[in-house]
Amino acid sequence: MASVNEYYPESVTHPSEFLKEILEEKQMGAKEFAVKTGKPEKTISAVLKGKSAITSEMAILFEQVLKVPAHFWMEAQKNYDEYKARIEFQKNIDSAKEWAKAFPYAKMANHGWVAATRKIEEKVINLFEYFGIASLKAFEDYYFNQKTQVAFRISLKNQDNALAIASWLRHGEIQAQNMTVAKYSQSALKKSLPKIKELMVNQPDNFFSELRAICANVGVKLVYTPCLPKAPIHGSTRWIGDTPLIQLSGRYKRNDSFWFTFFHEIGHILLHGKKYISIENIEIEGELKEYEKEADDFAAKWLLSKQEEAEILSNDELFVEDIVFYAKKFKTHPACIIGRLQHLKKIDYNVGNEFIKTVEF
Repeated sequence: MASVNEYYPESVTHPSEFLKEILEEKQMGAKEFAVKTGKPEKTISAVLKGKSAITSEMAILFEQVLKVPAHFWMEAQKNYDEYKARIEFQKNIDSAKEWAKAFPYAKMANHGWVAATRKIEEKVINLFEYFGIASLKAFEDYYFNQKTQVAFRISLKNQDNALAIASWLRHGEIQAQNMTVAKYSQSALKKSLPKIKELMVNQPDNFFSELRAICANVGVKLVYTPCLPKAPIHGSTRWIGDTPLIQLSGRYKRNDSFWFTFFHEIGHILLHGKKYISIENIEIEGELKEYEKEADDFAAKWLLSKQEEAEILSNDELFVEDIVFYAKKFKTHPACIIGRLQHLKKIDYNVGNEFIKTVEF
């Protein structure tokens, strides 16, 4: 898109004004001009009234009769058409000003997603560019009215925080556009899961870049997108064409929460196919409770299975050394055990936090 500071004239003359002047100079009436060009008088009259455009065919005929180059007429018509189109686009901008005010624009600008500005018109233009749309109606058709269900199969229409959610999801798509991954392979993804679990257990400082590389090798795009106000999303899974996209926020910055969300999204990819869109921690129209339960169960199995959980809970008391022992035995991270026990309310949320590792991106 052109810069908002680029100059555009406030008004552009319709080429009919030039035509009137030239005909007057040549003392040629509309009827005579119509006869000489071979065009119907009605057509010439419409051009002279500014109700009809000068076509490329007319431009050649005008050149022959008036000795004014065809490119003059075509350029004049092009400039006028662009001017009229910009007037119509300005109406789109004006109608979207209230819409733009509802976005967490300052936070988006702070993340570098849009250019910082306090001018509402510039905000509208920047948001149009961010979402790849040309009007508020286009945004509503895409995110609310499901006019392109192949690309976006859910509606955010009834969400109070729909604009923040849409912004967060959109940035994931933008991040994914800049990534190159292998062709998606379900079998390769399944084979990579033990290696991913090993990465979870060890969690080196560069774990996320390693995780992203493993995903890329099996055809999965993995991105980290920081949270926005009013969009407390843990993660999302959707397909961009034939490629699955996992978008994570690391909202709680706890490794047990991060890894549960990651394996939950993997569960959606393996179990529910291309048509299902998952947005964690947000209730959306089209969400299937059974699918979310299946993804939860899938994630729980990889972090700590029900059988392993039962063995741990068979203890009357658990000490630090027990957590370490079971983590090694079940090849999981101690934080996953602590997180499960906290979730089951077997221990308080302030107990065992020394095992929780902070997730940094």
